[in-house]
Amino acid sequence: MYYLYILKCSDGTLYTGVTTDLGRRVREHNSSKLGAKYTRMRRPVKLAYSKKFKNRSKASAEEYKIKSLNRTEKLKLLGV
Repeated sequence: MYYLYILKCSDGTLYTGVTTDLGRRVREHNSSKLGAKYTRMRRPVKLAYSKKFKNRSKASAEEYKIKSLNRTEKLKLLGV
């Protein structure tokens, strides 16, 4: 199982990624060097959105679509 996720960073920016273990990945973004360089400077981060996929290909395709959205469209997806 793969998860597409969107994190809200402490500065209000959004970060999108794909993982197989959502809890572990959020912890990594918040407290280890394994988190993305982008989020390391914007801690703490909070999980704002996630969606399950059966395979990496579908999750990555959805990640690409979300990353192509502008901020307003992403916030609308989050229900903000």
